[in-house]
Parts: sequence; structure tokens; C-alpha cells
Amino acid sequence: MKVLNLRCASGHGFEGWFASDDDFMSQNGRGLIECPLCADHVITRMPAAPRLNLSGAKAPPVAAASPASSSPAGAAAANRAPEAPSADMQALWLAAVRKLMAQTEDVGPRFAEEARRIHYGESPHRGIRGQATPEQREALQEEGIETVAIPVPRVLEGPLQ
Repeated sequence: MKVLNLRCASGHGFEGWFASDDDFMSQNGRGLIECPLCADHVITRMPAAPRLNLSGAKAPPVAAASPASSSPAGAAAANRAPEAPSADMQALWLAAVRKLMAQTEDVGPRFAEEARRIHYGESPHRGIRGQATPEQREALQEEGIETVAIPVPRVLEGPLQ
């Protein structure tokens, strides 16, 4: 079994497990592999850097502060909070989408109709989600009904395995 680091055209990184390199190439060529976040089918294999510690050697020591870090610009850069890695951001985003889905009712293509019923007091106030066309969202906005379009990864649309 080969575990490959993959990336879609949007830059989302993820793992794929394949029987062999040929299996990956075959599936990718037929468009069977898709990004779990955006469902993109343009997938590239990222270089892998396995860590093999065969000699018992230790990791090199951390370098001392460079002269650039003693300058005002270098000090500001050193004090800046590190950016979260892409995988952490993806995990946070997926967790937020899962929470949103757990706390809202899926009304499907009836979204615009149900949003109006809630807004005008014909239906109990609650969080809903569903599908609406750009025209429907614009009409809701003109009526003073706020909506937010959030892309939901296809992997979250069905039951989780």
C-alpha cells in the first residue's frame, strides 16, 4: 500500500492510499480522484520526504539568531505570530462546516421559500441550509433576508462512514 501526498489545483493538500504508483496514475487519468474539500479532479502528486533515521544521528541544532533578526524589520517578523499550516486551516474549516451542518436543518431546494416563511413569521425561527440560485439569494437580500453561501465539500453531504 502506498500513501501519497496529493494536491488539487486550488492548493488543498490531502493523502491518497493506492496499491501502487500505476494504480494512482490509472485512477488519476480516469478522473476518479477528487479533492475532499472542493471536489476538484485536477490532482497532482506532491514530493514525499520520508524520514529515515537509520544512523541514530540526532537532528541538527537550531541555528542562533541571525543579524537580520536584530534589525527592527527582523524583530517585527520574529514577533509576528506564525501562520497556521494549510492542513490545520483545512481541518478548522471542515470542523466549522460540520458544526454548521449539525446545528441547521437541511431544507434542500426549498431554501428561498423556507427563509421567507421564517422571516415573515409563518414558520418557527431556526437555522436552515439548502440550495439557492444567485437570483434567489439576490431576491432574498432585497427583502432584507440575509444569506451566506458556503461551499460544502461533497464528502460531508452524505452519511459519514
